[in-house]
Amino acid sequence: MDFRFRKGVAVVTGATGGIGEAVARLLVARGSRVLLAYRSNAAAAETLATELPGATAHRVELADPASCAALIDAAPVVHTLVHAAGPHVPMLHLSRVPPERFAAQLTDDVAGFFNILAAALPRLRESRGSLVAVTTAATRRFPVRDGLSAGPKAAVEALVRGVAAEEGRFGVRANCVGPGMLTDGMAARLMADGDLDERALEVTRGNIPLRTFGTAADVAEAVCFLASDRARFITGQKLDVDGGYAA
Repeated sequence: MDFRFRKGVAVVTGATGGIGEAVARLLVARGSRVLLAYRSNAAAAETLATELPGATAHRVELADPASCAALIDAAPVVHTLVHAAGPHVPMLHLSRVPPERFAAQLTDDVAGFFNILAAALPRLRESRGSLVAVTTAATRRFPVRDGLSAGPKAAVEALVRGVAAEEGRFGVRANCVGPGMLTDGMAARLMADGDLDERALEVTRGNIPLRTFGTAADVAEAVCFLASDRARFITGQKLDVDGGYAA
C-alpha cells in the first residue's frame, strides 16, 4: 500500500491504453486515488472509473495547454503524474517518413508531454511529488523502422532529466520507464496492422535475452515503484522493462 497515506491523486494520461490502464489499476491496488485522463475513448474511461474505487475520468487534449490546465485543476492535490499517453506509431524506415508526419509526431509526443508537464509542475512542487513518463526501450538500442517513435520519445526523456535536475530542490522526482516488446498495448496494434508479422516477431524475440515478450503489467510494476517512496532517492533515471533487449 505504497500510496495509502498520500494526499490527493495520481494523474494518469493515456489511461484507456494498455499500459495506462495497467498503471491505473496498480496505483489503486496500492492505495492511490487516480484521475484517468483520456482523449477519445470516453466509454472505456468511464467503465474503468466505475471499476476502480475513488477513480474519476477526465477528457484531455494534450496538444491544447488550456485543456491540460483544466485536467490538473480537476484535482486540487496531485502527488504523481504518470504520462502514458501516445498515438499509434506505424513502423517505417526514416527514409519513408514525410517531414509533415514527423512534425505531427513531435507535436503529439513532445509538445503534448510538455503541455501536461507545465500544468502539473506547480502541483508536484506543492506535494513534493513524482513524475514518471512512459517512453520506449528503443532510445537505448535502435530497432529498425522505429525512428518515428524513438526520436520524439528521446526528446521526452531529455525533458524528464531536465525536470529532475531543476526541480529536485523542490522535492520533485522525475524518471522514465522504457517498455520493450509487449504482448499488449501498442505492440498488439502493430501485430494486428501487419507491421509485425510472424517472421519479424521471431527476429525480435531472438534479440531479447529472456526470449519472451513482456506485458503492460510488467511496465506498471516499474512505474508504480518509481512513483513510490521506495524510490525516494531515485531521480533523473530510466528503467527499461525490455527483457534485456538493450543489454
